[in-house]
Amino acid sequence: MEESVRRSLPVNSRPVNDARPHIGLPAISRQPHRIAPDAPADPRPPAAADRDRHTPDWESGYRSLVVLGDLVATAAVVTVSAFVLHGFGAAWPITQWLALGTVLAVVCALPASRAWNPRVLGEGAEEFRRLGRGLFAAAVMVALGGLLFGALAVQPWVFAVIPAVALVSFPQRYVLRRWLHRNRRRGGCLLPVLAAGSPDTVRDLISRTRAESHVGWRVEAVCTFTGEGEPGSGELDGVPVVGRLDELADHVRRGGYRVVAVTADAYWSPRKLQQVAWDLEGTAAEMVVAPVLMEVAGPRLNVSGVLGMPLLRVTAPTFTGGRRLVKEIVDRVASALLLLCISPLLLAVAVAIKLADRGPVIYRQRRVGRNGQPFTMLKFRTMVVNADAVRRELLDANEGAGPLFKMRRDPRVTRVGALLRRYSLDELPQLFNVLTGRMSLVGPRPPLPEETKAYAADARRRLLVKPGLTGLWQVSGRSDLTWAESIRLDLRYVEDWSLALDLVILWKTVRAVLVGEGAY
Repeated sequence: MEESVRRSLPVNSRPVNDARPHIGLPAISRQPHRIAPDAPADPRPPAAADRDRHTPDWESGYRSLVVLGDLVATAAVVTVSAFVLHGFGAAWPITQWLALGTVLAVVCALPASRAWNPRVLGEGAEEFRRLGRGLFAAAVMVALGGLLFGALAVQPWVFAVIPAVALVSFPQRYVLRRWLHRNRRRGGCLLPVLAAGSPDTVRDLISRTRAESHVGWRVEAVCTFTGEGEPGSGELDGVPVVGRLDELADHVRRGGYRVVAVTADAYWSPRKLQQVAWDLEGTAAEMVVAPVLMEVAGPRLNVSGVLGMPLLRVTAPTFTGGRRLVKEIVDRVASALLLLCISPLLLAVAVAIKLADRGPVIYRQRRVGRNGQPFTMLKFRTMVVNADAVRRELLDANEGAGPLFKMRRDPRVTRVGALLRRYSLDELPQLFNVLTGRMSLVGPRPPLPEETKAYAADARRRLLVKPGLTGLWQVSGRSDLTWAESIRLDLRYVEDWSLALDLVILWKTVRAVLVGEGAY
């Protein structure tokens, strides 16, 4: 890596070409487009010139891939469906018109729902939420068109063809997103960011962007009130400090940054922020202002103008109501179907455990559920029969943080148990807890009673919802997480949960379990 060399150079004189090998599709550049310091003057107006030279090649290329993938998926599903329906006796002229109308409906509905907006591509739940809304709108358009023209054969197109388009479009979006995130972890497909604020808040932003590269930001320069960095280095956490806050717009124009991240500092006032926004017009740089709030997601945040002031409205998290009822129904129905489908696997695991040491198959443990109510959680036994007694002798070898007891090589785990833990098969009996309503498919990790006794006030908010068979902790490192990280992820879920987020977590859980990430 040439990171140390890059950091020692001024931001707007870093080399344009990267020596690292190109990973992925050749049509997309892995590096954000930068402005060479000695580039000749552009004869066009500044706004037009800035917009062209600041647009990374990878961003437009990735959007083109997403659009092409959606169109190909739609065309393929519609074509196959047309021939299948015609084979079942549908009149060919009507089938042709319905096929054309379905394609046009999807092509119109997806951009109208902003499912192709570059800001959400690769962003997970919001991307899939907009794709789902677009396809639902397309189904409504096809249904209304059928009613308008009296086409009685429209039902299969609404209730079968468009859902089939979704079944193809969602996985292809997921594959593209995985490719994008893999490139971002390797340092490509990142938007150059200029952070402006106090040293402490800028450091927090830098650490977050490095830890969560999938967001697509790379802080490449910093502006502070004094224009100074750490003593003797002129940097903050390895990122060069290029100037003062009152010089922000000049540095953006010279450096070609795509994002200006404004963090908290006593210098900022509404008038100064407005002036910065005006100064950035025509630069293609997006201005992002971080509110003094943490772990609150977009669906709960709304900006509205009151008395001429832009106010950030934060809606309360949802713990009851219609959406919770839907979640409850989905939990019960899905757990019943899953238990029915995997019953042969459950039987095989039970036989393997019994044959290994003749001990009990199921391990029952008291856990704390919603509103602090205790319940008995079921798991396949993966340890020796007297594991709880042996645990007291192993406390000095605890590798977990906080109240958690974790050992990467726990001597209490049996040979069969190690295999079950690696692929989380030991947790399958918890589906019975979901079926009986004590747990949910997705939620915070079910805590032990002794853990809850050590909870601070914020950690106790985990108990406002049912614990889950899986959750953000499951798809973000599992046993590799620290205590503080697991608390932060659980609280994020409690505050910002949605049905779309549940679907994303369930999708990610399958992959995490199959590859055995972070399980021990």
